[in-house]
Amino acid sequence: MSASLRLILDKSIKDLEEMTLELGSQVRASLSSSLKALRERDKVLAQWVINNDDVLDDLAKRIDVKAVEVIATQQPTARDLRVIIAIIRMIADLERIGDLSAGVSKETLKIADLPLLKPLIDIPRMVAITNEMLEDALQSFILRDANRAEKMCQRDDEVDGLRNQIQRELLTYMLEDPKSIFRANALMFISLYLERAADHITNIGEDVIYMVTGEIRDLNG
Repeated sequence: MSASLRLILDKSIKDLEEMTLELGSQVRASLSSSLKALRERDKVLAQWVINNDDVLDDLAKRIDVKAVEVIATQQPTARDLRVIIAIIRMIADLERIGDLSAGVSKETLKIADLPLLKPLIDIPRMVAITNEMLEDALQSFILRDANRAEKMCQRDDEVDGLRNQIQRELLTYMLEDPKSIFRANALMFISLYLERAADHITNIGEDVIYMVTGEIRDLNG
C-alpha cells in the first residue's frame, strides 16, 4: 500500500473511531437520563430517552455504512480489518444498549403517576456500575487496552447479583400484597434491561480484546 493510500485509510479509521465514541457518549447520556427520569418521575425526560433512541439508531447506521464502504474501497490490511470489524460489532451493542435505555423509560412511564413501591437503592447502583463499565469499555477501545477491557467484563457479575437481589425482593412484595404486582413488574423489567445492558457492554469488551490481540474470548458467562 502506498503512503498516500495509507494516510487515507488511517483517516477513515480515525473517523470511524470518533463516530463510535460519539455514539458511546450519547448512549451513556441516554442510560443516565433513564435513571433520572425514573427517580424524579419525569415523564418528559422519559419520553426524550424513548425518542432519542431513533437518533442513536441513525448514528449507528451511518457508522455501519461507512465501515462497510471502507472495507469495500480502501483495501484494509488484516490488522485494519480487526479494528473495523470490532467497530461494527461495538456499534450493534451500543445501539442495543440505547434500545434498553428506552425500555427503562417505557416502564417508567407506566408507573410515573404511582407512588414508588420501594426506595430506589439497587437500581441506581446497577446504573452506576453499568455506566462505569461502559466508560471503561470505551477507554479500553481508545487506548487499545485489552487488560482493562477484561477487568471491566468481570464487573458483569456485580450487575447480575444486584438484579437477582432485586428480583427476590420484588417477589416478596408481590406475594405479600397483590396490589403491588403492577409496580413490581415494572421495576423487575427495568432491572432486567439493565442486566442486559451490562451483557452488551461485556460484548464490547470482548470486541476490544479481539481488536487488540486477535483472540476471540467469551467473557459473558
